[in-house]
Amino acid sequence: MHQLRVEEALERILPAVTLAPARLHEAMRYAVLGGGKRVRPLLAFAAGEVARADPQRISSAAAAVELIHAYSLVHDDLPCMDDDILRRGKPTCHIAYDEATAMLVGDSLQALAFQVLSDHAIAPDPGRQLEMVHALALAAGSRGMAGGQAIDLQSTGRELTLPELEFMHVHKTGALIRASVLIGAACGTALEGEAVSRLDRFAKFSGLAFQVVDDLLDVQVDTVTLGKTAGKDAAQNKPTYVSLLGVSRARELAEELRAAALQALEPLGSEARRLRELIDFIVMRTH
Repeated sequence: MHQLRVEEALERILPAVTLAPARLHEAMRYAVLGGGKRVRPLLAFAAGEVARADPQRISSAAAAVELIHAYSLVHDDLPCMDDDILRRGKPTCHIAYDEATAMLVGDSLQALAFQVLSDHAIAPDPGRQLEMVHALALAAGSRGMAGGQAIDLQSTGRELTLPELEFMHVHKTGALIRASVLIGAACGTALEGEAVSRLDRFAKFSGLAFQVVDDLLDVQVDTVTLGKTAGKDAAQNKPTYVSLLGVSRARELAEELRAAALQALEPLGSEARRLRELIDFIVMRTH
C-alpha cells in the first residue's frame, strides 16, 4: 500500500514528457520510475506511523527522499564515478541517453526533491518543515552522501580499517537512510526526545546493515538477480565489509546490526512494527 503511494507521488511529481525540455523530463522519469526497492520511502512511512502522521504528508516527504536517492544512483553510475552500464535491470541513464543528459538528470532530481519539500504541507508547522529541508540537505551534501562518495573514490585500492569503513558508509549510505526515518517521523505529532533518539539509533544501525548486505550480495548474487553489475567492488579494488572481514564475519555483522536496530525499537511498541519488518527485509533480502 505504501509502496503504491510512493509510486503515485513520484508519477505525479516528476515533470511530464510533454513539457519542455521533453528529453530531459523523459530521462528523469526513466531514472526514477519502474524499479527500485523503495527502502528509503518505506522507512519514512514506517517512522511516520510511530508519530501517527497523515500518510498523504508522508508520501510527499518519502518521494523527496527517493528523488535524492535516484539522483545519487544516476551520478554514481557515470564513467567518472563507478562507471556502470546496468541499474535496476536496465541500461543506466547515461547509457540510455548520454553522459551530459545524465548529469542534468541528477541535478534536476536533486532540485526537485527540495521543491517538493517546500511546495507541500508535510509537517504540522513551518518551523518543523524547515528542519526537514535542513535534514535532507545535510544528508545529501558533503557531510553526508556526497562526502561518503568522495571518501569511497579516494579509498579505491586502499585497505581501510573497520572504523574507517564504517565512517565512509555512515555518510555514503547511512545518512540518507537516517534522514528518511527522521523526516518521516517529523510528519506527525512531535515525539518525545527518547523516542526520537531510539529512531535515530535504529536508522544508524539499519544504514550500516544495508551496506554490509550490499557488499555481501555483490559477491554472492549474479548480475541478473541484482539488476546491476555483480562483482564490481572486487573488480575495482574497492574496500568493502567482505574484503575486510570475509563473507562469514560480514554476515554475522549484518545480523548483529539487525539485533541492535530491533533493540532500539523495543520501547516503541506495536507502532514500530513496520520498522521491524523493514530491518528484517534489509538484512534478509536477496537482491
